[in-house]
Amino acid sequence: MGFWTDIYYVFKREFYMVFRDHAVLTFFVALMLAYPVVYTFIYSNEVAREVPVAVVDHSNSAISREFVRNWNATASVDVIARCEDMEAAKLLMYKKDIYGILEIPADFSKNIARGEQAHISLYCDMGALLNYKALLTAATDVSLAMGKDIQVEGMEYATVITEQIAASPVKIQDVKLFNPQGGFTSFLIPAVLILVVQQSLLLGVGTIAGTERDRRRRRVMLPVNKHFRHPSRVVLGKAFAYLPIYFVMSYWVFFIVPRLFGMTQIGERGEVMLFLFPFLLACVFFAIAMSFLSREREMPFLIFVFTSVPLMFISGISWPKSAIPEYWVWFGKLFPSSFGIDGFVKINNTGATLSEVLPEFWGLCVLIVVYFIVACLLYKREYKKLKING
Repeated sequence: MGFWTDIYYVFKREFYMVFRDHAVLTFFVALMLAYPVVYTFIYSNEVAREVPVAVVDHSNSAISREFVRNWNATASVDVIARCEDMEAAKLLMYKKDIYGILEIPADFSKNIARGEQAHISLYCDMGALLNYKALLTAATDVSLAMGKDIQVEGMEYATVITEQIAASPVKIQDVKLFNPQGGFTSFLIPAVLILVVQQSLLLGVGTIAGTERDRRRRRVMLPVNKHFRHPSRVVLGKAFAYLPIYFVMSYWVFFIVPRLFGMTQIGERGEVMLFLFPFLLACVFFAIAMSFLSREREMPFLIFVFTSVPLMFISGISWPKSAIPEYWVWFGKLFPSSFGIDGFVKINNTGATLSEVLPEFWGLCVLIVVYFIVACLLYKREYKKLKING
């Protein structure tokens, strides 16, 4: 009975500390409720529409004006200014009145009339990738369509079928699998949701650990109490205190928020929940182990907050793993978020089954064992320090 008595005592004490500390409650509850909504709302438009731009037309010919009209007719572009030179257009961009400049050279129509290749220049404000993507895609589509029309016009005696074959020898159909809008929300937010869970646990558990050290002169995390003599019982008791909170919060994060914003959810809910259980457990033990880095209450902010962006990149969701050095890919496997993002996206967004994400599932199971052992060893060292100083 001593085993379960110790675990229950630690669980009760830790659970009480969570709901007594406003900072921890902010990380465990307020952050989990607010961050997914804020991030999803920011990217909820999916794609940019009517991006304001300026045109500098040095050619001022019928065909250059046609190009501008076709470009402006797309849903992505709104030509609000026609400037005499680039300096005037740059001034508008510096003022943030526009986010792109289309420059047409003076020899644009002459090159087309000679049968030579013509060029245009598109300058974009790279501070907003959605705007850049919208403007570049619109300009590319218009140039390809105009190129087909020019090619057909030169075939005076060709039949309609011959013209169609010459203009489009290979018919291409663009199908965006699992992301029909081609927007950022459907592929980026699932990864953000996983990171929010891991990072909030790191901040909350780290704050608890820093608070424990601040309260004691000897800067140890364990109180002088017989129930804290066995490290494994301490770790399990703390884990049982955090898990119920995160089961509830995770349902909000992974099921309710995506539905509120109409995000892609084609995976079976049962499969998602089975995968999320080892992810949450791995995050809990990881947070407990990392909490030993928190020497003060405020230290988790300095240690963990800045890691969110690097973890997003090395997870392979916002940057392809093939373009990431292999040692960074292996380093990313030390974090539950890397396996969590891969597995959750595959199940939730592409409809994979649990059997199809077994590498990620077992990877999380390995992390559970590793970080449980690490946490136990760290608490064992802490208990020895307590006995020596006591």
